[in-house]
Amino acid sequence: MASLKPIRVRFAPSPTGMLHIGGARTAIYNWAFARRYGGSFILRIEDTDVQRSTPEHTEQIIRSLRWLGLDWDEGPEVGGVYGPYLQTERTAFYQDALAILKEKGAVYPCFCTTDELQSRRDAASAAKESTSYDRSCRNLSADEAASRIASGQAHVWRLKIPLDRGPVSFDDAVYGTITVPLEQLDDFILVRSDGTPTYNFVACVDDLAMRITHVIRGDDHISNTPKQVLVYEALGYPAPQFAHLSMILGSDSKRLSKRHGATSVEAYRDAGYLPDALLNYLALLGWSLDGETTIIDAATLTSEFSLDRISKNPAVFDEKKLNWINQSYIKELGAEGFVKAWLPYLEAAGLATAEYVEEHMDWFMAVYPLVAERIHSFSEINQLVSYLFGDAVTLDQASVEACLRDAQTVAILKEIIRVLSDVSLEWEHNSLDTALRALAETRGVKPKVVFQAIRVAVCGNMVSPPLLESLILVGPTTTLLRLEAALTFIS
Repeated sequence: MASLKPIRVRFAPSPTGMLHIGGARTAIYNWAFARRYGGSFILRIEDTDVQRSTPEHTEQIIRSLRWLGLDWDEGPEVGGVYGPYLQTERTAFYQDALAILKEKGAVYPCFCTTDELQSRRDAASAAKESTSYDRSCRNLSADEAASRIASGQAHVWRLKIPLDRGPVSFDDAVYGTITVPLEQLDDFILVRSDGTPTYNFVACVDDLAMRITHVIRGDDHISNTPKQVLVYEALGYPAPQFAHLSMILGSDSKRLSKRHGATSVEAYRDAGYLPDALLNYLALLGWSLDGETTIIDAATLTSEFSLDRISKNPAVFDEKKLNWINQSYIKELGAEGFVKAWLPYLEAAGLATAEYVEEHMDWFMAVYPLVAERIHSFSEINQLVSYLFGDAVTLDQASVEACLRDAQTVAILKEIIRVLSDVSLEWEHNSLDTALRALAETRGVKPKVVFQAIRVAVCGNMVSPPLLESLILVGPTTTLLRLEAALTFIS
């Protein structure tokens, strides 16, 4: 940790789409770092792309972060002394910063048109020379520049890079010292001709105004960092500590994208993943506790996180590992927690209302041990236990052909109905098991034949959660109805 000042970090997404997995990981690392060192985590919305930014995307980002369990000390819905926290509301800060740079002679107006710039780039490219801006407006006299501005000539404002300063270097907590020759940098634009500021300008102004000490972000920003270092220098302030995170790759070693499946936080939420599990998994995409521990809860993450354990190697998104972690968290929920997490999926499928679940909590809690070891996400449960709902069940044709079609099975089904219709039979595991095994012995068949016939008739197929526990949940009336229906079907 490189700063004696109070730690202040920020997550600054652009509300131009859903919160992506990569953005969520960046937010998690910033949040965990702030919590580890008793610092402040700031949420700042960089909505200056007015064509693509929408309030709906801002709401979705906030919703996704809160679902993951992240909280922020300053930002939308929270406020703070360094607000506002939407860049479109911070125009005065950028105007003031530009005025300071003008007064210091650190910027200059450039009147080159888009066509002129493109023509020069084409010529330079043909001559195999640098296509960077040639600084043709850099040495205009103050009087000429003022006269052209007064006449209404369109212009941008460029940073006047000190040409005698040498290469630009910065220390990165992940990649070490990075040095960029000054020749690779041109006098880049800070403010466009329409008056809107560029990213490399507003990010610096906001980070300075918000007292940001550490900038933890994706390594796609490494190319921006030398430019930002120059902006900090021009404004007269030291740059914050940078930590750039390696990209997340898909299983094909290409950058994670929609072709690899779900990529947004809410897509994983809707697919039945628990927020704690996704938080755990994303934290491990580039960081490790000790190289061995896989299950890391939020409390451990926020007490142990450090920048020196972030890897510079790209992380590969492994859905099998995510599924394993999610299943581990599901198993740790306990029956009541399981039902609470299952409820939104029950309601969405029209299987049960919150009121009905509350009235029959013991029944729903009894489903937990049947499925906890068999599912990786909550989106899988309804299909797995659909046979528990309603009077009838759809029979899988292949299962019927395999287990119910021969004459012996017809006779066995009739005996099963007779045995299970006995009003003296207790509808609990041991009594059902004893009675059905006795039936198998009487018929001279293996118990599996009896149990499979019941499984197909009552559950619909040959693969289901434990049979006797399922019969108890289905109940005697519905069980007998389904057995009779199956007998009618095959007869």
